[in-house]
Amino acid sequence: MDGAGSTAVDNGQSGSGANGRFWRFIASGVFFQGGVVSVEANTIVSALVQGLTGSPLAVGVTAAITRYGWLFPQIVVAYLAQRRERRMPFYKFGAFGRAACLAAIAALLWFGAGLPGVVMVAAFFILWTLYGFISGVVGVPYNDIVARSVPSSRRSRLLALRFFGGGILALIVAGAAHELLRRYSFFPGYAAILSIGAATLAISAVFFVSAKEDPAPLPAHAPKDFKTFLGQGISVLKEDRRFRAFLYVQWLAGAVSMALPFYILQVAPGERAIPFVGILLAAQTVGALLSNTLWGWWGDRRGKLSLLRMVSALNAVGPLAMLFWMAFGSANSPWLLPWFATLFFVIGAVGNGRAIAYIGYLMEISPDDRRPAYSGYFNALIAPAALFPILGAGVAVAFGFATVFALSLAAAVLQSLALLRVPKTSGGPND
Repeated sequence: MDGAGSTAVDNGQSGSGANGRFWRFIASGVFFQGGVVSVEANTIVSALVQGLTGSPLAVGVTAAITRYGWLFPQIVVAYLAQRRERRMPFYKFGAFGRAACLAAIAALLWFGAGLPGVVMVAAFFILWTLYGFISGVVGVPYNDIVARSVPSSRRSRLLALRFFGGGILALIVAGAAHELLRRYSFFPGYAAILSIGAATLAISAVFFVSAKEDPAPLPAHAPKDFKTFLGQGISVLKEDRRFRAFLYVQWLAGAVSMALPFYILQVAPGERAIPFVGILLAAQTVGALLSNTLWGWWGDRRGKLSLLRMVSALNAVGPLAMLFWMAFGSANSPWLLPWFATLFFVIGAVGNGRAIAYIGYLMEISPDDRRPAYSGYFNALIAPAALFPILGAGVAVAFGFATVFALSLAAAVLQSLALLRVPKTSGGPND
């Protein structure tokens, strides 16, 4: 099992048909990136929740819901999808469902501004939890359908093009968000931003569904029930060294990410941060956009593992820069906006590279006939790491934000060291 690789095939399509599917995946990804920036956890949502609650703990909980909701459902979806030749129905439910949830949150903010604060916050968190967990249904079918349709040598390129085009659209959305928050009051401004997100996510789903899928190969020995399926996951964890080592690395990545929701809170307290949200979101988007060509080339030419090592090393830049600012900067400094804009530029670039490397490496180590299962096992096992932002919020309340960023920096160093022990694959020169 340790040596099982993955090689995508064209599933009998003609070259033009495969190419058309390739570009539909990219179009879907472009609109997804444009839509998801409207609920970007490190800027838009952190500022929104801080404005609603005034609580760093609530900000951490919101980020944790997003990540945990994305990861946890995938073990169940993987079990169900692995038993079926068609995985697109799962994608449809998750993709259109999350767009509907965003539309509902936008309606809540637009029409519920007069509600008592506790009712508004409770309704928001109920809808946000639904959004997070319904979104998680998408992960397994997306990875499987793309990996079966696009050969390994083109996957990093696909992801880079998706993030590049999506970055341009996200930059437009970020500009719109800045204008909306500048022109309108708190509730209408955020309602309009989330409405844009719901619309673009719905368009993304339409493009992906239009690409269709071919029947998937079923495993030779499909598990007869969910308990057997989980038992096979334990076997994968014990026997597949690459899978196990990658799991450790992603746990450390979760510890690095515990600080991400709190960068925006260091710019200015409460609603005073709102004028900065659109600018910093744009800086983060530009960082992701301009780094795409490098990450796409690196992943396809030098290998997914090499890319993982590069972006993991760069993970230390964010917390290190934040600690430096907290020691020597001030809210009245003329360098406030340039410093944070540069910081968010780096966060965007590194986050984009991390996403391309993570998706590409997981596809690489997953056998063709068990890819949904591997995705489900892996994401379920790293799901608890998604709760680190709650831990980060607790640490911030007890010991201050500097401690959170120091812990994030330590995790980044440990992650880089752990990646040196991750075995190579056959997917690239350094994999």
